[in-house]
Amino acid sequence: MEVAVLGLGEAGGRIASDLAAAGCAVRGWDPARTLDGIDNAESDVAAVRDADVVLSLNAAGAALDVARSVAGSLRADAVYADLNTTAPALKRGLAGVVPVPFADVALVGIVPSTGLQTATLASGPGAERFAELLRPLGMPVDVVSGEPGDAAGLKLLRSVFMKGMAAAAIESVEAAEAAGVADRVRADIASVLGEPVLERLLTGSRLHAVRRAEEMHAAAEHVRELGVPPRVATAAAAWLEQLRDS
Repeated sequence: MEVAVLGLGEAGGRIASDLAAAGCAVRGWDPARTLDGIDNAESDVAAVRDADVVLSLNAAGAALDVARSVAGSLRADAVYADLNTTAPALKRGLAGVVPVPFADVALVGIVPSTGLQTATLASGPGAERFAELLRPLGMPVDVVSGEPGDAAGLKLLRSVFMKGMAAAAIESVEAAEAAGVADRVRADIASVLGEPVLERLLTGSRLHAVRRAEEMHAAAEHVRELGVPPRVATAAAAWLEQLRDS
């Protein structure tokens, strides 16, 4: 199977490497980096040409431009899958841009750690075909519906809790440090969450603050559209922006 991976950051790079190890012919494209072990294409258009499935893992802000750029070069029977964390409305917009079956794919887990085995949600007209192609390679794809945006929405609702919990942990530990009781408070939180999870919340939020702030703004937008005030999502986004700027 020929796979094009657009975006070779932490997530895209790990998935591209796993696909190559699984026996796929992988062509990657990223304007900022190349990856050892795969065929690095000269352009996004060159990467998608003749691909059975195209995986877009660039960034939410670039997803629409990338889809428009390659739309005319996609094979008629290809599947275009967007794996970026974005608002459901953007996923629906992407589905309207590409002239092939579109899959809205949400990666629910720590992709740099689990790679192709990351729990995955998929929706949209190309979701079933995406699952048929990727499941035999080890990706646990759960098709949730035929509507683009549904998988993204489910992930964002989960993110309200996960990133909200991370924001609460950061605030609690920071205040505990100011009070001189950081060790005790951290131990109390770790007794509930476990030290590895707590450490991931604290360090991961700082390391990925830029991407996660965008994610929480998308989550707040989605929650608001559902008629629920996005109190936690908005607060988490503000915390992540503070971490990003510092």
